[in-house]
Amino acid sequence: MERRTLLWWGTGSLLAATALGALIVLGFADAPAIDRWWNTAVAAQRAPWLVAFAHGMNFVGGSRGTIFIVGPLIIIAFVLARRWRSAVFAAMAMLTSAGVVQVLKHIFGRARPDDMLVMSDFGSFPSGHVANAATVAVLVWVLFPRMWTAIAAALWVLAMAYSRTLLSVHWATDTLGGALVGAGAVLMLSAWLLPWVRQQDHASPPAAGVTETARTEEL
Repeated sequence: MERRTLLWWGTGSLLAATALGALIVLGFADAPAIDRWWNTAVAAQRAPWLVAFAHGMNFVGGSRGTIFIVGPLIIIAFVLARRWRSAVFAAMAMLTSAGVVQVLKHIFGRARPDDMLVMSDFGSFPSGHVANAATVAVLVWVLFPRMWTAIAAALWVLAMAYSRTLLSVHWATDTLGGALVGAGAVLMLSAWLLPWVRQQDHASPPAAGVTETARTEEL
């Protein structure tokens, strides 16, 4: 994508998340009908294995899981691959996404569903777990734009969103808001940082023969 396109999509996603939160909080005294319907429908599907899966996603996608496991693993992988610019990009994207999530949570202060299966922090909108998942998903797709990465990214975000509603920690619209924030943060930063990141990716190391010739001349 061109820089302008990335900037428009990123900014648009963040504005859409903000508008969605304002519409829900200011426009409805209670959760919208779609949220209440989905909450009831998903609660009826709480098979033990699905609940176990959701608890696993709760740990991996939460603040602790992202800060101490997922985030560091991604950054370390880029550093080991000698792609330090990608590591910087990833760190900035995750920090930006988390910051926007916290700002919107405190602005809107939306109440969570009453039948939560796990404890959670203040503010239901947007979902921080889904924002984290979308940040990682879109980051991987931007750096490795392939069909299989796009499919895997979409499935990861959908799985996280489903798990949050299965545990009744979030309303469905919270997960949509989280996805918009995570994707928007990455796309907006991509408009400024992606050309810089790709300069390192496209830089070819000196050929082995050239290196050996240089060493021979030095000797």
